[in-house]
Amino acid sequence: MARAARPVITGLPLHVIQRGNNRQAVFLDDHDRRDYLRCLTDASIEHGLSIHAYVLMDNHVHLLCTPEREGGLSGAMQALGRRYVRHFNRRHGRTGTLWEGRFRSSLVEADRYLLACHRYIELNPVRAGRVEQPEAWPWSSHRHHVGLTIDPLVRLHPVLYTLGNTPFERESAYRRLFEDHLQKTEDAWFTHRLLTGKPTASTDFQRSVESGYGLRLLTRPVGRPRRPPSS
Repeated sequence: MARAARPVITGLPLHVIQRGNNRQAVFLDDHDRRDYLRCLTDASIEHGLSIHAYVLMDNHVHLLCTPEREGGLSGAMQALGRRYVRHFNRRHGRTGTLWEGRFRSSLVEADRYLLACHRYIELNPVRAGRVEQPEAWPWSSHRHHVGLTIDPLVRLHPVLYTLGNTPFERESAYRRLFEDHLQKTEDAWFTHRLLTGKPTASTDFQRSVESGYGLRLLTRPVGRPRRPPSS
């Protein structure tokens, strides 16, 4: 069966996940994580992919990103995969694949879900029990967003500028977004949208994208339309 095409639209953000093959670890130490971030930075610049948020876990990676030109996502992910696997295999004396098949992605309705997607991504280490607060995990974009460090990889999405007029105001407002963690139902919904490739978006947004870009996003009933009841 042919794989369904990913809905990727230049200028619209995407939530991306890439997992290790058979859930194996893709980072064995901090040296690996630094190598990955260098490869991601180079690939994103070369292919026009803006990275808004990210987290590196032991066996998978989440990205929130926007392709700024046609083919930006696929080009960046392919270049990233080749370069990082080459570094990883050489360093650890191994051969063969590292990543699970192709990455998964979900189109994100920025005005409604982008900030919640930031929270979902940067709270991964908290949900996994690795740290108690997201700022304690050094391998994500969270410390950049709350003003604890400067991460040259991160490009703010325009929605973040609505949080305040100055960097201090935006960082303070961003920190407040994390005072309450995601509810389990919200967390499960984000996971489902991502793993199934469905947009993290409202029905109205999906309809507008279908109309404007000729894509098919919404699930439609299978079979013939029902006949109206006879009078």
